[in-house]
Amino acid sequence: MQSYWMQMTDTATALELRETAMPQPGAQQLLLRMRAAALNRGEFVVGHGLHGQAGSWKAIGGEGAGEVVAVGAEVTRFKPGDRVMGRCAGAFSEFALIDEAEAMGVPAGLSWDEAASVAMTFLVAFDMLVLQGRLEAGDWVLVNGVSSGVGVASLQLAKVLGAKVIGTSGSADKLALLRPLGLDVAICSRSPDFAAAVLEATGQQGADLVVNTVGGTVFAENIRAMAFEGRLATVGYVDGVVRAELDLAALHARRLTLFGVSNKQRTKAQRAAAVPRFVAEVLPHIAAGRIRLQIDQVFDFARLADAKARMEAGGHVGKIVLRMPAAA
Repeated sequence: MQSYWMQMTDTATALELRETAMPQPGAQQLLLRMRAAALNRGEFVVGHGLHGQAGSWKAIGGEGAGEVVAVGAEVTRFKPGDRVMGRCAGAFSEFALIDEAEAMGVPAGLSWDEAASVAMTFLVAFDMLVLQGRLEAGDWVLVNGVSSGVGVASLQLAKVLGAKVIGTSGSADKLALLRPLGLDVAICSRSPDFAAAVLEATGQQGADLVVNTVGGTVFAENIRAMAFEGRLATVGYVDGVVRAELDLAALHARRLTLFGVSNKQRTKAQRAAAVPRFVAEVLPHIAAGRIRLQIDQVFDFARLADAKARMEAGGHVGKIVLRMPAAA
């Protein structure tokens, strides 16, 4: 089968399409004929640490959707022919393995491209907003970089949970595209100067929950924009800035909570623990169309380099998808 591999150094990445052996499912795994897989910026950010040791080669792709071809001896929930989506290693391949604990059935009506776009961003959003963020109906949510995949997922999940959403972006056009998805307040800015606008929009209360997809350049401004007992989730640092000023007086007086959202050091069991709740609490919103999968662009399998370039250029709104050769 064909499979994409990537080498990352401290300064650059290199892609290679290889002919590799068909993987065989372990006792609790499914073998999928991949139909589509989605790109995630963290895998391609130089120095982000998701790829592994610098200079090594790795089969890439972290999420996708496909048909079950074979199942391990201990698999009970799926059978050959089922449509499955979820987080899986080496997803940019014609075939890939997925742990049963991470696998979710594809709701009827979802295309392969849409199904491939669910797992990473919406599970992360669920972690930030619900599991750690304790979001309640009526809360104000501030999303930095709201047009990113995680940003759009956070926007939509917050809205179905009854929250009000403020989004920042450097592009007025991107913000306009997100209005139909429920964006309440749009702040167009490429600078960390949005706190005053957040306070004005919230009646000087501030944001109850902040989703920082950008990084250190907006960290201090996010603290200034937070409400009493506000929560700040750091989910990425695409700006490359991993250190920032922390106002301890504000942290102390306003009883703020700061937390990170990453799967890098979690075990398989820890990663999979939230999947049943996600299936029960979020997937019905997706199946019913209350959450719409925002796909920016779909690229054919041979064009992964172009898809990667699209992501790195930062012009996308929502998810970028790679469609496998087998997809009809």
